[in-house]
Amino acid sequence: MTFRPLHDRILVRRIEAEEKTAGGIIIPDTAKEKPQEGEVIAVGPGARDDGGKLVELDVKAGDRILFGKWSGTEIKLNGEDLLIMKESDVMGVIESEASAKKVA
Repeated sequence: MTFRPLHDRILVRRIEAEEKTAGGIIIPDTAKEKPQEGEVIAVGPGARDDGGKLVELDVKAGDRILFGKWSGTEIKLNGEDLLIMKESDVMGVIESEASAKKVA
C-alpha cells in the first residue's frame, strides 16, 4: 500500500536515538524520549494561498528534519510507525557538511 499526503502535510519516519550515552551507559526503553528527528518519506503537493495559487513545500522526500516533541499524528502503515504532520511543524532541515559547503 502506498500513501500520498494531501495539501501541506508530510509523512515522516522517526530516526531512532542512540542506545547508549557518550559515557557508555545503556538507556532503557522506559527512560528514552521519542526522537525529534526524522526522515521525510512523502510530501503533499502544497498549500493554496489566498489567491488560490499552489505554494510548494520547502521539504522534499529524503530530507532529514527536526520537529517538535508533540508534532504530528502517529499512524501505522504497512506495519511501520510513521508520523503525518504539517510542514509548519518542521523546525528545520538537517544538511550534511558536504551539501552545506556547496551552498556557501
